[in-house]
Amino acid sequence: MGLHAQVRTRDGWAVQHAVVTVTDMTGTQVLRAAADADGVVTDASALTPGPYTVIVTAVGYAPVASTALVTAAGRIDAGHVVLTRQGGVELPPPGTWTIDPVHSSVGAVAQHLGISSVRGRFTDFSGRIEIAEDIEQSRVEAVISASSIDTGNGMRDGHLKSPDFLDVASFPSITYRSTGLVPAGPDRWTVRGELALHGVVRPVDLDLSYLGTGPDPWGGVRAAFHATADLRRDDFAMNYNQVVQAGISAIGATLRVELDIQSVQGAALPVA
Repeated sequence: MGLHAQVRTRDGWAVQHAVVTVTDMTGTQVLRAAADADGVVTDASALTPGPYTVIVTAVGYAPVASTALVTAAGRIDAGHVVLTRQGGVELPPPGTWTIDPVHSSVGAVAQHLGISSVRGRFTDFSGRIEIAEDIEQSRVEAVISASSIDTGNGMRDGHLKSPDFLDVASFPSITYRSTGLVPAGPDRWTVRGELALHGVVRPVDLDLSYLGTGPDPWGGVRAAFHATADLRRDDFAMNYNQVVQAGISAIGATLRVELDIQSVQGAALPVA
């Protein structure tokens, strides 16, 4: 007796925060249950045979409602319930998507003196995303102008552009090219790729979250993503490591890269 349902995204991932509400034909709630880590909803409450409305909700997803008939055994089996994201399709439509640098950001965070963080960003970059019919065959390429680093301090920016760090005179561009895409959860992916930085090419994975798709004011369609990665400076031959008192390094050995990306459907950006 009771309720059983399994809540999934269109791509088959469990929606762990889904809630199933059952009401009778007068609209009175008779049962409410939350999904477990596998997206499974169960409740052993006895239900009187007859018609009911089953409503499945989850933050960020469009609700789904259906009519169900409770059998003489007092049970509702709602089966597999598929939820889609509110405000857009579950995944971006296949095709070319161009990164919009005006509405995107490429930033990095480094530890300073072991007690605080210094944030910087690159202001000049471009890129393209190719969404494939088989989403795992999708590709991304991006190019960043190394000299566009901006931390809000001119002296520090000059040092970062020097041979101690980015050496922009010798290596003016930073490039990233993906080599694969692996699902990591609902709306989450691991992007496998290669980063060329400071004359060194190394594999770097991005933890990618897909934030949704929707129209823009210029008649286009946009898809939004957030991605992060951790880099070690010495992996890219940036070994400058001034040590201050008590053996503390002035700048931390790792960088936290943070990307907030808006991409526009098509091979060109709209003219605002």
